[in-house]
Amino acid sequence: MTSNTGLELTRRDAIIAGSAAALALAVAPTASAASKQKPHPQKMEDGHMDRVKVKDGTEIAFKDWGPKDAQVVWFHHGWPLSSDDWDNQMLYFLAQGFRVIAHDRRGHGRSSHSRTGHEMDTYAADVAEVVEALDVKNAVHVGHSTGGGEVVHYVARAKPGRVSKAVIVAAVPPVMVKSDKNPGGLPMEVFDGLRKALADNRSQFYIDVPTGPFYGFNRPGAKVSQGLIDNWWRQGMNGAANAHYECIKAFSETDFTEDLKKIEVPVLVMHGTDDQIVPYADSGQLSAKMLKNGTLKTYEGYPHGMLSTNPDVLNPDILAFLKA
Repeated sequence: MTSNTGLELTRRDAIIAGSAAALALAVAPTASAASKQKPHPQKMEDGHMDRVKVKDGTEIAFKDWGPKDAQVVWFHHGWPLSSDDWDNQMLYFLAQGFRVIAHDRRGHGRSSHSRTGHEMDTYAADVAEVVEALDVKNAVHVGHSTGGGEVVHYVARAKPGRVSKAVIVAAVPPVMVKSDKNPGGLPMEVFDGLRKALADNRSQFYIDVPTGPFYGFNRPGAKVSQGLIDNWWRQGMNGAANAHYECIKAFSETDFTEDLKKIEVPVLVMHGTDDQIVPYADSGQLSAKMLKNGTLKTYEGYPHGMLSTNPDVLNPDILAFLKA
């Protein structure tokens, strides 16, 4: 089939390619103030990550490394992954003296596999509660793919003083699905295909996506990393099938246009021209135009998963933006 992005796809490739982008201290209250209790960070039993219990009882797991008084860089992962997808960047920015934080979105990774809340309003609210619990101020929020949408939705609603800058990489805004207002988007059939592939055989689907379009390993001459493929599958299978299924609607149908227009802080928009998941023409360059203080950085021939295939290029570019 041929999508309106100009990308020639077989029916099976279209299903996969839409995918990834296509492919977030309080004192104990008195009885009368219980409803006003702030979220309180608690150690997980395994000791590897911390977590915050948000207002509906869901526990959001997160990593928090580096000096407590250092500039915070907060990472938001893509679908259907976890904070583990940021290992390279977290170690890089930790070595540069930053405090680095990354959370597992509800239903993903080590966070609670909740029954509800798998949409952008709740994702952003979860981030706000963890930020409040850690009392993080003037953070730089960095999001990839679905995480980029989460960043935009959160930053547009963040309390004054909580955010200093943002970075969105191969991100889903402004909106992915095709409509009369967004004729360049991917047709709904692509996302219906994702849901079917996930429901039919999630494990195989989570092999097909990274083996093919996510990292561009389906391109002639691509240097394939089995480790990246296996790690993608591992992260995906650690999450909940219901959360991943419902998140497809969240990342494909949420319209971030008004969020983009509201954001006042500087935002770096990074996108590869060979992104087979979130096509470049209908995403990065449009988002940059809608932002009041946006900068677009385009990477010729780079895939959707360029943070993992080309960290030697992207990490220094993000660092330069942070220091500017």
